[in-house]
Amino acid sequence: MVNKTLLLAVGVALGAGAARAQVGADVYAANCAVCHDGGMERAPTRDVFAAMVPERVLYALEGGSMISMAVTLSTAQRRSVSEYLTGKAFDGQLSMTPTPAAMCGADVRRQLAATGPRWVGWGGSGTANTRFQAAGDAGLTADDVAQLELKWAFGLPGHIQAYGNPSVVGGRVFLGSQGGIVYSLDAETGCVHWFREEGATVRAAWSFAEIESAAGSRLLAFYGDLRASVRAVDAETGELVWQTRVDEFPVARVTGSPAYHDGRLYVPVASGEEAAGANANYECCRFRGSLVALDAATGRQIWKTYMVDEPRPTKKNAVGVQLWGPSGAPIWSSPAIDAERNAVYVTTGNNYTDPTSDLSDAFVALDLDTGEILWARQMTENDAYVAACRLEDKTNCADSNGPDVDFGASPILVELGPGRRLLMAGQKSAVVHALDPDRDGAIVWQRRIGRGGSMGGVQWGSATDGENLYVALSDIVRLAVPHSWATEADPNVGGGMFALNVADGRIVWYTPPASCGDRVRCSPAQSAAVTAIPGVAFSGSVDGHLRAYSTDDGRIIWDFDSVRSYDTVNGVPGQGGSMDGPGPVVAGGMLFVNSGYPTAGGLPGNVLLAFGLAGDL
Repeated sequence: MVNKTLLLAVGVALGAGAARAQVGADVYAANCAVCHDGGMERAPTRDVFAAMVPERVLYALEGGSMISMAVTLSTAQRRSVSEYLTGKAFDGQLSMTPTPAAMCGADVRRQLAATGPRWVGWGGSGTANTRFQAAGDAGLTADDVAQLELKWAFGLPGHIQAYGNPSVVGGRVFLGSQGGIVYSLDAETGCVHWFREEGATVRAAWSFAEIESAAGSRLLAFYGDLRASVRAVDAETGELVWQTRVDEFPVARVTGSPAYHDGRLYVPVASGEEAAGANANYECCRFRGSLVALDAATGRQIWKTYMVDEPRPTKKNAVGVQLWGPSGAPIWSSPAIDAERNAVYVTTGNNYTDPTSDLSDAFVALDLDTGEILWARQMTENDAYVAACRLEDKTNCADSNGPDVDFGASPILVELGPGRRLLMAGQKSAVVHALDPDRDGAIVWQRRIGRGGSMGGVQWGSATDGENLYVALSDIVRLAVPHSWATEADPNVGGGMFALNVADGRIVWYTPPASCGDRVRCSPAQSAAVTAIPGVAFSGSVDGHLRAYSTDDGRIIWDFDSVRSYDTVNGVPGQGGSMDGPGPVVAGGMLFVNSGYPTAGGLPGNVLLAFGLAGDL
C-alpha cells in the first residue's frame, strides 16, 4: 500500500514530478473518481479535464463548483490533482484578467445611463420573475427575430462553462463568471469598461438600484457568489461599496439573483452540501436553506429566515460517522416580490437527510418586513437526497432516497385581471404548478409535461406574457458506458417546448425536440431558462442550439447553432457548446446568451454571444 502522507511530503519537498503525479492519482481515486468516473450528474468526465489547464481545475477546487468536495484537501493535494487530471504542469502563464487591448477606449467610455432599455435580475422586468421583455425595452419584434445575426463574442479565459446570467443597464452588459471575474461590457462592442477579481464563481443575475448616500445618489449593482458573499459595487466604476457574507456554513452559496425592493435586498441561500454527502466519512448534513434581507445601502442584515429547524444528531451511518437532520431545503433561485401583499415568495430544494421537513420542495411566502413565514405549500413530501443516492456507495443516502425533484425554477407572479393573480413554477418532477397567492397558496391547477427526475422536468425556469406560460422540458436520461461506471446523456430522449394557458393550465401547443444527429455529448434536453418577448419565446438546448418559437403556434422561426469556435472581441480563444442554466437576455434591440455547459453530458464552451439585426451597430 502506498504511504500517501510520506509520498506527498517527498513530492512537495523535492519537486519530483513523478511523485506529484502519483499523489494526484491517489487523491483523485480517493476523493473524485466516485463521481467523475461514476456518472454523477453535473460531474465532468475525464476527457473534459484533458482540454483544461491545471489553473482552471485548481480554481474549481478552491473557489468554484468543487469547493464542497475539496474542503478536506491540503493546498498541495489540490494542486497535484489539478496537474494529474489535465496532464499539464502549472506554468504561471494563464491570465484570467482582460488584456489592455480588450478595454474600452475613450471613444466608448460614455457615462452609464440609469434609464433606457434594461434587463435586471432574473426576471428581466420588475421582480415578478416573468422573464418577459415588453416591446419597448426589447427593441425587437417577432418579425425582426429571423434577421438576428451575431455581432460579437466575448471569451472567458480558461473556462469550460459559461453560466453567469447577463444583466443589461444603460448600454452595458454585466456578467459574472466561473473563474470569479465580473465584467462590465459595452453592449454594442463587447469591450470591457471595468472588471473585478472576486475569487469565487458568480453565476447569478445582477440587481440594480439608485441609492442615496451622503456623497449623493449613485447606481449600485448587487450580486452574490459561490462563497455566500453578496457585494454592492458602483455600477459606473466597479468600486466596491460593501460586502456581506450571508451564511457562514463552509459550502453555503448564492446561486439565485438577489431581489431588490424598497431599499432592501432579498438574498436566497443554497449550498454544495448535497455533493459533499457522497463521502461516507462526511457528517451529513447540517446546512439550512434560508432567505436573508439586507439593507441595500449598507449590506447590514435585517432578518434571516431558515427553511428547516436546527439539525440535531440522528444516527450513525454504516461506517460509524454521525448523521444529522433535518437539513437542506436550499433556495436555488431568485425570489418574487409581491408589494400588494407585502410578501416575498421563494421555491425550495429537497432535504438532504431524514427526518424530512414540510418546507422542502415547496412554495413559501414570507413577510417583507419581518421574514415571518405567512404560508407554505409543499409539492413533494419526503424528498431527502444527496449525491450518495446515485452512487454505488450509498452510505449517506437517506432512507427516503429522493426522488430529488426539488425546485430550481423561480416562482413567477402574474396578474390575470382585476382580483385574480397566480404564482407559478415548474418542478423537476415535470409538473407545473399554479397557486393562488391571495388564498394562502391554494392550488389552482397542475399540469404534467414529462417524466421528471433528478435532471428532469423544469430545470431553470419558464417565461410568461400573461396569456401563456412558455415551458421548456429537460428530462435528461443517462446511459451507462459499457465496462465503465461512467454515463452519457441519451441523445434520443428529452426536450420539447410547451405553451400552457395561464388561466387553466391546458396545453395550447407543443413543439417536439430536435434530433442530435451525429453530434457527440449531445442531448435534445431543453434545460435552460426560457425568455419571451411579444410573439416569440426563446429556448436554449443542451445540443447547443438557441431556437425562437412563435408564441402563436410553436413553430420555430429562428435557429442558431452555437457549437463552433469564435474570434472573440477580447482575444480569448472562444468555443461554443451546450446551452443550459440561464436563458437569453433581450434589451435595446440585442440578445445576449451564454454558450458552454459540459455537465450532465453537455458540451463545454466559454463564450457570451451578442446578437443584433443586420446593419445595426
